[in-house]
Amino acid sequence: MIESKSIQERIILGIDPGTTVMGYGVIQTTGKKAVVLSLGVLKLDKYDDYALKLKKIFERTVGLIDEYHPDELAIEAPFYGKNVQSMLKLGRAQGVAIAAAMSRELAVVEYAPKKIKLAVTGNGNASKDQVAASLMQQLKFEYNNEYSDATDGLAAAYCHFMQKSLKIPALESKGKSKIPSKKKASSWEAFVTQNPTKIKKK
Repeated sequence: MIESKSIQERIILGIDPGTTVMGYGVIQTTGKKAVVLSLGVLKLDKYDDYALKLKKIFERTVGLIDEYHPDELAIEAPFYGKNVQSMLKLGRAQGVAIAAAMSRELAVVEYAPKKIKLAVTGNGNASKDQVAASLMQQLKFEYNNEYSDATDGLAAAYCHFMQKSLKIPALESKGKSKIPSKKKASSWEAFVTQNPTKIKKK
């Protein structure tokens, strides 16, 4: 039986999807404080069968959810600068991780890579090492170069924590696969009032 969490306490699972390496990090947050519960990678290069890789991603994601009982999954969106084949593979890996979360009725939030880097380091073009160093300083955990992909997953979780708990307005999620139901707007003016972040200003 899962113990009930306090109102201020949340657990966030962050995932950096990939078909060679999947990085993940789990943080527990209380108010404006966050601590690392888990950090790791799922290495997939030893599997030749692409479908088997996707199966392993699904199983590991479900396993993390069942072990840590997170409230939300924060996942990094594929980077659109890569070639079509890489985008297709990353998209499938991300989709499988999201499907695993949805199978456990877990809310999912997607963040663009630049938004994650901006949240963690203040620089949307930061390197992996810069992201890792910033996370180490803020979350006080030991870092091993072997887990550079893990810190990318951790960064997604920490980015979500910062947006939700520290109320950073510049960091809007790219999309949510599960959103609390809201009343439909009765007019355009009402829609604008209820959804200010969805209106693009030129």
